[in-house]
Amino acid sequence: EVQLVESGGGLVQAGGSLRLSCVASGLTFDDDYAIGWFRQAPGKEREAVSGIRTRDGSTYYGDSVKGRFVASTDNAVNTAYLQMNSLEPQDTAVYYCALNQAFGPVTIWTMRALADAGFWGQGTPVTVSS
Repeated sequence: EVQLVESGGGLVQAGGSLRLSCVASGLTFDDDYAIGWFRQAPGKEREAVSGIRTRDGSTYYGDSVKGRFVASTDNAVNTAYLQMNSLEPQDTAVYYCALNQAFGPVTIWTMRALADAGFWGQGTPVTVSS
């Protein structure tokens, strides 16, 4: 059974940094997976934040986080990370990771497919104070 567990969320001041982790069990990152990071703020639609492919590390970033967030994986421990820098109050949300097989580079279409048919974690809340 595939399980994803996110951690690393919390309260941070604007301009600060957090690193989220997504530990996967029931599979190995040695295979070809796409891992997506999504967020949902209260009263807002879910947003695709970033994605990464375990096979080659190729990445996708949403326009709102480009240049500030960095996705990575440690395949040896089946863990994906999202390093979030220069955080802004509008980054406040519950952050989720999702995973499914990869069929190529991670694109917005990959993210949409993950949103519809991926394995999901339980989420970790991030609050950025001004």
